Amino acid sequence: MTAAFRRATAADLPAIVALLADDGLGRGREDARLPLAPAYLDAFAAIEADPNQMVAVAEQDGIVAGTLQLTFIPGLSRLGAWRGQIEAVRVAAGARGTGLGQRMIAWAIEECRARGCALVQLTSDKARGDAHRFYARLGFRATHEGFKLTL
Repeated sequence: MTAAFRRATAADLPAIVALLADDGLGRGREDARLPLAPAYLDAFAAIEADPNQMVAVAEQDGIVAGTLQLTFIPGLSRLGAWRGQIEAVRVAAGARGTGLGQRMIAWAIEECRARGCALVQLTSDKARGDAHRFYARLGFRATHEGFKLTL
């Protein structure tokens, strides 16, 4: 099945939030009820206003079937290299196992390459074993230990 990858629009937000909420972890931290919570609209507006941020969607047959967020991070290390950060990767339940996730990540990597990034990084919750195997198959390596502090 073919997919079109593009920058998300505000009209895509209900579908994106529904994808974020469509798993065991997301159900406990997202709210896909309509109308969407204003915090989602504010966050999307902030992302859209930042030239180093992008929420993208994968559209199949006019339906949002996947999403991810890209952040382009300038840095001093690695001779001033830029990094591409991939986050919030989700594929609709009905599209899982079709190769859509792999095509989404390949698209995101090309976006990072086009922006001059020297590397692409991502984080994945430790509870997402299937996702870890997926990223390893795509060539990602678990080279660092991540830490978070909830505020």
